[in-house]
Amino acid sequence: MDRTGYRMETVAVHSGEPRPAPEGSVVFPIYQGTVYSIEPGTDYHDIRYIRLNSTPSQRYLHDRLAALEEAEAAVATSSGMAAITSTLLAFLKKGDHLLAGSCLYGGTHDFLTQHAPDLGLGCTFIDDQRPETWKAALRPETKLFLVETITNPLMRVPRLQEVVEFARRERLTTVIDNTFASPVNFRPLSIGFDISFHSATKYLNGHSDLVAGCVLGSRERVERVRRTLNLMGGSLDPHAGFLLARGSKTLALRVRAQNANALALARFLAAHPKVKEVNYPGLETHADHAHARRLLSGFGGMLSLRLKAGTEAARRLIAALRIPYFAPSLGGVETLITQPALSSHAGMKREERERLGVTDDLLRVSCGIESPDDLVEDFGQALEKV
Repeated sequence: MDRTGYRMETVAVHSGEPRPAPEGSVVFPIYQGTVYSIEPGTDYHDIRYIRLNSTPSQRYLHDRLAALEEAEAAVATSSGMAAITSTLLAFLKKGDHLLAGSCLYGGTHDFLTQHAPDLGLGCTFIDDQRPETWKAALRPETKLFLVETITNPLMRVPRLQEVVEFARRERLTTVIDNTFASPVNFRPLSIGFDISFHSATKYLNGHSDLVAGCVLGSRERVERVRRTLNLMGGSLDPHAGFLLARGSKTLALRVRAQNANALALARFLAAHPKVKEVNYPGLETHADHAHARRLLSGFGGMLSLRLKAGTEAARRLIAALRIPYFAPSLGGVETLITQPALSSHAGMKREERERLGVTDDLLRVSCGIESPDDLVEDFGQALEKV
């Protein structure tokens, strides 16, 4: 389906759908076959084979994902970490250097600090709120600039437009993790980012029942990532791809409900006398609210908070809540609460975590699509017991 002129809700439902569909099916089928017949002389990377990310099910999913973010092309991966590592290894070689925002998802941070040096890759973490400091971090071998749209778990919004402008001047490839925002709230390629990637486990799927990732960008850049991915073996199983395609059809509806729930809960918590701080860019008091408002069409379903009484009080709050599950991950239809120091950022050294503000008493909430009134009431009754 030609996506030109359609709004997000329509694109989410119909993008990538061939018409007429196979056998007239409204739902694109699962092609579970491993290998397909080929014509003599076919290039290795064009052989239809699951590991090469080129089967009918995979190509259908890629077209859907590309449409959601208005990209020329996309490739699905077996996880969000497969997406970021394949991208970095596609665009960096031994001896190269990258700039990265200082507060990244723990898995990304661990790869850059614990594994990238063994591959001969250098990384400098920069303050993504201070563009005036970036030039000093450059080296002759700097090739890439990596940031997140909304950082995990403090919900900061980097100076994204300035990242694009700086990278253009310095001829750097720009890569952004758009997981927390989703294509509903932000489309990075539209402001000039070269590559966007997601942990599709989260909002793109939205039902906490698969692990996947994806990379989006121009055809040339995505093909470069796909060929690296092909050699690393991080392809997505066709059945998981089917579930991801199905989940993505309700993306716009889910994310807008999650935006609204997070804003309602953030406002309630920010006004509560037992709450020390709330991190949510939709709050007017948030440090990045002004430029986030210019960049984003919604502020996401994620927030974090600290209580005045500290870590033990945070644990009592978790125990008293009735609706949220105490569980890691995010982006599903159910509300989740976790302590990042024990989950997403557990691999970081304590001093590194605390320097970034990821302290033991920090709680992160992924808002689902429940009634916002019920969520507020549940946090209210739990806070009474703290």
